[in-house]
Amino acid sequence: QVQLIESGGGLVQAGGSLRLSCAASGRTFRNYHLGWFRQAPGKEREFVTTISWSGGSTYYADSVKGRFTISRDNAKNTVYLQMNSLKPEDTAVYYCAADIDAVVGPYSIESLYEYWGQGTQVTVSS
Repeated sequence: QVQLIESGGGLVQAGGSLRLSCAASGRTFRNYHLGWFRQAPGKEREFVTTISWSGGSTYYADSVKGRFTISRDNAKNTVYLQMNSLKPEDTAVYYCAADIDAVVGPYSIESLYEYWGQGTQVTVSS
């Protein structure tokens, strides 16, 4: 079992920044990939970014590339999402997810992630 708890969401003006955190507990943190997904009102949940168990590989959705940065601190069992140059279209509930198999990847495919946090709301005003 893995428990994931996100924090750091809030209200920010367009062009501003936020840093989300996701604290993990349960299975050995350094053994699994971690991803961030988001769901805007009335839309499907979508991939944002992912990072490999070692931190050596990262992938981003085109919509956030160059603005968002994912990182992880295996000593603190925490993954971060630094979001800069935020836009109103970034408004969504952001979810942290864990792919505990981590044999290959990491990938953007939602179904590969077995554990999910409860989400944190990010609202970007124009």
